[in-house]
Formats: sequence, C-alpha cells, structure tokens
Amino acid sequence: MVYDVVVIGAGAAGLMCAAQAGYAGRRVLVVDHANKAGKKILMSGGGRCNFTNLDTAPGHFYSENPYFCISALKRYRPEHFVSLVETHGVEYVEKAPGQLFCADSAKEIVRVLLTECEWAGAEIKLSTSVSRLERQGEGMRLTTSLGTIDAGVVVVATGGLSIPTMGATGFGYDIARQFGLEVLPTRPGLVPFTLSDSWKERAAGLSGVSVPTAVSCKEKRFVEPMLFTHRGLSGPSMLQISSVWEPG
Repeated sequence: MVYDVVVIGAGAAGLMCAAQAGYAGRRVLVVDHANKAGKKILMSGGGRCNFTNLDTAPGHFYSENPYFCISALKRYRPEHFVSLVETHGVEYVEKAPGQLFCADSAKEIVRVLLTECEWAGAEIKLSTSVSRLERQGEGMRLTTSLGTIDAGVVVVATGGLSIPTMGATGFGYDIARQFGLEVLPTRPGLVPFTLSDSWKERAAGLSGVSVPTAVSCKEKRFVEPMLFTHRGLSGPSMLQISSVWEPG
C-alpha cells in the first residue's frame, strides 16, 4: 500500500490533520491501535467535550518556550472551529465565559471529524498497530499489522502518556528518540491531586463539593472552581495548577 500521507493516531489532532491533507489533494491513511476513533474526545468535558475556548491566546499557555504556540494560534483561531461545528449542525453551549461545550454529547465532535475525513477522502484503519517505522528512499516505510505501508510523509499524532487505560503509550517519544530528537523528561500535567492519610479522609467527606478558589504556584495564578473528590482535589483550578506544581 502506498500513500502520500500516513497519520499514526486517530485522535483529535490526527483526524484533523488527515482531513486537511485530504482536502489538499493528498492520498491519506490514518491508522490507530485502538478499536474506536477519538476515545479521549468522548471522555472530555464530562462526556460533552469542551471543544474550544473563545479566549484562547498565547498568554494562556504554559511552556518553557512562550512563543511556541503563537504561529499555530494565528493560523487557526477558535472561530474557525466554531464555524466548522456549526457547518455540521452541532449545538453547543457556553458554560463559563468563553468555554464551549457540546449541548448533547462529545460524540458530536467525533462525528464532525470523521465526516470531515470522509469528505476529504482520507481512509481510516482502526485496530492497526505499527511495529516499525523507517526511512525508505525519500519517503517512509511502516510495518503494521495490516502489512507494509509506504508513505511520502508520516505524521505521528499519538499523544502522550496521560491515560494508559485509554490506550495511551510512549510510542511517539520512542519514534522521536529513534530519529535523534531530544526528548525531555515527562511529568504529569492537567491532572487532579491525590491526597493521603488524614487529608484524604477530610476531602472524601466533602466529595462532590465545588468551591471558588484562587490557586497560585511559581507566579502562576488560576481563579477557577476546585472540586473535592473521594481521593483528593480536582476541578479546573487544580488541573491547571498541576502543570506548574512539582513535588518537593
């Protein structure tokens, strides 16, 4: 099998990339080891997918390189994706200033992306694992459970290590190392805090209670709700600050 573009990963980034490449006239294939496309999309936003934020701007991104996201955000604005979901008839609500969620289900966003791939002529093969990736002439060769696939370009859109139970692996990092790219140490980000001992017992007694908070760490400050859970602390403020906080 020969394609212009092979995208590894049928999540939000992979499907969006495949659709755009297809619209550009490329022959595109998406492969994923999962049995369903967009699994993380389906669980996001409590099952309703917080698909964009109208206040998206470079200053809201936490990174060692604050300029990294500028060009991407200039090329594709939140309004562009809002227009896309409206084209597909998706109803949505603004739960908090700028935060847009599906009015019904996150399945609507998966439907949008799969439909875009279909319209663009991109093929999708699920339950397909990639065991080897190597250079082949001016292109790439993939060894997969479907057999050998040749591609002019390979896009690795496999995500990170966030939710192993959803199929997340370190595949993308392994590929980066294979081709000599520097891979920095990983650590959890956008995750809840798990408490122990007496603090866990106190939090468990308040499980389900959400309170407004202002949380600060390393000159970063987030003013958003905090949610008590049976294991500790969660909610928007805790998830945000977890990307800044480090043990010790």
